[in-house]
Amino acid sequence: MDLMTSMNIAVSGLKAQGGRMRVIAENIANVNSTAQTPNGDPYQRKIVTFEQELDKELGAMIVKVGRPVRDTSDFGMKFMPSHPAADENGYIKTPNVNGLIESMDMREAQRSYEANLSVIQTSRSMITRTIDLLRR
Repeated sequence: MDLMTSMNIAVSGLKAQGGRMRVIAENIANVNSTAQTPNGDPYQRKIVTFEQELDKELGAMIVKVGRPVRDTSDFGMKFMPSHPAADENGYIKTPNVNGLIESMDMREAQRSYEANLSVIQTSRSMITRTIDLLRR
């Protein structure tokens, strides 16, 4: 495997982690959203999936963001009888988004992004050194 291939594989990792961060940001933005109608469902957390794909041009497997799937865990319930979406008992459904989990997922995505960036920087440095050696 040559250095340019390793850089392209790392770039696919950067794109995948960027997509993951976008979905996490959407989850965080909707942590306090509620349903608009009684017995309606609020925002449902999304989970990112990754897929591997053969890049025929590179001759290597790369990673791509798959279609986000909805988290099927239960919604929370909050007593707010004056809310327009409250049921007959005065409860509203709250999103199944946990800010702490989203923060940890964001940190993990950030670390993976940094690792892929490090691969690119190292590969670029090795290419530069090789060119310098060939000039001599």
